[in-house]
Amino acid sequence: MRLAIRPLTDARGACPTPRLLFALPSRDKEACTTMHLHYETYGQGHPLLILHGLFGTQENWRTLSKAFGQQFHVFAFDQRNHGRSPHSDVFTYEAMTEDLHEFMQEHRLTSAHVLGHSMGGKVAMRFALTYPDLVDTLVVVDIAPKVYPPGHDDVFAGLYALDLPTLRSRQDADAALAQHLPDLALRQFLLKNLERTESGAFRWRINLDGIRDNYHEMLKGFDLTGTYTKPTLFIKGADSGYLKDDDLVTIRELFPQARLVTIPNTGHWVHAEAPREFARIVSEFLENG
Repeated sequence: MRLAIRPLTDARGACPTPRLLFALPSRDKEACTTMHLHYETYGQGHPLLILHGLFGTQENWRTLSKAFGQQFHVFAFDQRNHGRSPHSDVFTYEAMTEDLHEFMQEHRLTSAHVLGHSMGGKVAMRFALTYPDLVDTLVVVDIAPKVYPPGHDDVFAGLYALDLPTLRSRQDADAALAQHLPDLALRQFLLKNLERTESGAFRWRINLDGIRDNYHEMLKGFDLTGTYTKPTLFIKGADSGYLKDDDLVTIRELFPQARLVTIPNTGHWVHAEAPREFARIVSEFLENG
């Protein structure tokens, strides 16, 4: 069974007046404002929370969410500034960690398995380190807890080059984007963020300005102390450069039970390129720890 929940937002997806759940030092207060994330849920059993990557949406995970729903109660999220979740000028890993914490509180989830890809993997890692008692097992897909160099300049250039008021079709959008991004699969992934308004014009579902302005936050590593000592699985695409074998040294400083599995003939979107093998590996890990 799938249930779609849409947050109460204004027409542009902006969050209504936020409230603080608890007092924090002034520099951290923005990170804990209430963010009612859009999500879909599948199946029954122990909770499994799925977090997508940058420019993604829970829709990218729908097929796998249904598959995992045969064993678990799956919650697949649109993270802030993505999909149908609210927009915010605050876009940090601290904020997204608190979004997840608030969701578990609101839904009375005492613990869950947590799976995250890329940006979502960094959120999942930070959440496990911050709230280890809430995370039963952790799955991190093709990302490491380290600083990354910028790598999306061409993506931002292509997206901002699209003249949305003049677009008549998605084919027009793809043709314009192809001038900046020759990879068809990447263009198709990015263009899932376009939607029609009631007047028929195109607009972005993502908060493109908010993501661009805070992009440097997504490149950061972790400044946390402590460890997450429960079962942890890192999955990498053999052809991806995001997660390297020598990252295991840093990974095991924070996640001492971590093990690494590499899926051949896959890149950064390993779950989309080898979904059956990915589902098998994750399911077996979650069942057996």
